[in-house]
Amino acid sequence: MGWSQTEQQKKLEQRKAEILKEIKALESLEKKEDRKEKSLLSKIYENDTKIKLSQQLINTTSKQTRLLTDEIYLNQLKINKLNRELKVLKEDYADMVLKAYKSRSQQSRIMFILSSESFLQAYKRMQYMKQYASFRKVQGEEIRSKMTEVQNLITKLESQKKEKEQLLAESEKQKESLLDDKREQEKLIKDIRKDKKKYAADIRKKREETKKLQKQIDKLIKEAIAEANRKAAAAAKGADKEAITAAANAAPNKIVLTKEGKLVSDSFKANRGNLPWPVLEGYISQHFGIHRHPTEKTVEIQKNGVDITTKPGANIRAVFNGVVGDIQVIPDTKTRMVYIYHGDFITVYCNLSEIYVKSGDKVSTKQSIGKVATSPSGNTILNFYVLQNTTHLNPESWITPLK
Repeated sequence: MGWSQTEQQKKLEQRKAEILKEIKALESLEKKEDRKEKSLLSKIYENDTKIKLSQQLINTTSKQTRLLTDEIYLNQLKINKLNRELKVLKEDYADMVLKAYKSRSQQSRIMFILSSESFLQAYKRMQYMKQYASFRKVQGEEIRSKMTEVQNLITKLESQKKEKEQLLAESEKQKESLLDDKREQEKLIKDIRKDKKKYAADIRKKREETKKLQKQIDKLIKEAIAEANRKAAAAAKGADKEAITAAANAAPNKIVLTKEGKLVSDSFKANRGNLPWPVLEGYISQHFGIHRHPTEKTVEIQKNGVDITTKPGANIRAVFNGVVGDIQVIPDTKTRMVYIYHGDFITVYCNLSEIYVKSGDKVSTKQSIGKVATSPSGNTILNFYVLQNTTHLNPESWITPLK
């Protein structure tokens, strides 16, 4: 049970460190950017991210506090139990010492042996006296051992109580910070509602742009899968060619893997949770899945990937070894997106201003593939996707905590 709680504490501490790194990255980028250039909606999105991170931090700290409270309670129970055992041991030991004192005379011990009725009884009495002395020594050592254990537990308990006080103080500080962020958010939302029509149009436009981009990605991936399977079939011969064609016809939205492709795919899968971030510095400003808009609670936004806000001019890097597929230009923004294939896994990097690779290039983990674009409103955001064939996966479960 103690081991389990220690493991949980380690995981919570690790999660806390991850959240703090994201908050630090967000605050660092806030200082570097010119806030006046940002639109009101951008500020709201940014503040919403900060609020969510703060809430996660408070929840994690709260879990740590509860776990520590349980440990303190269990350790106090152990101390109480040991003290009861010590009391009994000390009483027994004191009684034994008293008896030994009364029969301390060497002559008494000799007479006890000599008064034996037989040699065997004398031998047994000698053995008894030795065992009695040995038992007294063992009891003394057991008392010392338990006293040391009690002292260690008391020291640990005091340390845990201090740690708990520190966590409670941190929690209060985090809650105050969260309240400040919420007040600022309310003020920003009030400003938006003064010109609701204008911002409602901006919200609709942004949502439509997101949908359009995600549809474009899905369409291009389906086309790329079909082309990859066609090329694989054309390069194969005999039975292999027939097998690839049959597999592609049976599942047109799946990449038919060669032996080499399967090795790459298996390696990518084995590294789930350990892939590096596609940027060196940044934070996740939009998470995977369905989210309610921070100002319009009836509006839902579907994200098939994650948005990572980073510093202007940041290099984008491949998260794993692979082969560059298509490089597309997004018509509305004229920015680019790069597809990299890792067997039947695909990583997609959108909103790049410059590209350092070309279609067909083999890339290695952490190799720079381009530079992220900065929008006229001052946002520098990478749209990052992870797919297996045409199935969108949550990128956050594949990348490591930001380092």
